[in-house]
Amino acid sequence: MNAPLQNPPADQMRQPLTVLIAAPRGFCAGVDRAIEIVERAIDRYGAPVYVRHEIVHNRFVVDALKAKGAIFVEELDEVPDDAPVVFSAHGVPKAVPLEATRRGLEWLDATCPLVSKVHRQAERQIESGRHIVFIGHVGHPEVIGTMGQVPDGSITLVETVEDVADLPFPQDMALAFLTQTTLSVDDTAKVVAALKERYPHIVGPKAEDICYATSNRQAAVKQIAPDSDLVLVIGAPNSSNSLRLVEVAKRCGTDAHLIQRATDIRPEWLDGVGTVGLTAGASAPETLVREVVDRLAEWREVEEHTLVSAEEKMVFKLPRQLVG
Repeated sequence: MNAPLQNPPADQMRQPLTVLIAAPRGFCAGVDRAIEIVERAIDRYGAPVYVRHEIVHNRFVVDALKAKGAIFVEELDEVPDDAPVVFSAHGVPKAVPLEATRRGLEWLDATCPLVSKVHRQAERQIESGRHIVFIGHVGHPEVIGTMGQVPDGSITLVETVEDVADLPFPQDMALAFLTQTTLSVDDTAKVVAALKERYPHIVGPKAEDICYATSNRQAAVKQIAPDSDLVLVIGAPNSSNSLRLVEVAKRCGTDAHLIQRATDIRPEWLDGVGTVGLTAGASAPETLVREVVDRLAEWREVEEHTLVSAEEKMVFKLPRQLVG
């Protein structure tokens, strides 16, 4: 449980505080789609509907879906034979839907279409006879899902420039690279540059694999951070895209903290702070943004400004089972 809320020192109470709110922020099209899939599945099949892994990495969202009748599990063998199951937005290894089909389960795939695109790219590169170097974070569900699209041993994971230096492949080996969709744009560019320098013939995707939402949210933080004394990022500690936003803010020379709820804000963070930058990872709902602003307004005289760096109009189609 969170520690009891404390107020800032009396001399800071009601002082002016500028809040710069990044836009875009919060839910992306893939997260919107995944949540709607679970909600529609509950309406269509009735509760409970099982979900393999957190549908998105946000406790607030997960708890809200639990209250509607979703049951979250980590593995398919925890799903009863007669229950519908949804696969999370992060994607799953190819063996998971195959096993669900073998068992006769009614399953729905909430994998973000931009992650599915990387899955298809991986399959095509293997069909072309190339070994894949995959840039991503060890143990992340998206990485596990993507590596599970191709035969064992046909994909190698790297995280850093140092990892590239340790690769054992000869220079003339047929190689391709792909990336996780929620990485740091700047860090990934360095790893890709190292790969291309070491393996000039390596093949990459025609378009960047890092998704538009991840790129846009990082760019939005770069816009607010230089003018902020403190940046607050709303997101879960296991949310890759949220953690990257904290890193981006800190690289701008600004103090930054990841919070899940307004109750995580510590009053001492506001010592000497006149401007707070605020954003939310792609799995965090807008209601949490308002919750944070309201909490800050209890302490200080808040003046809000929204800084828009991009417009997002992306919408993804629902699975055919839920349409009509």
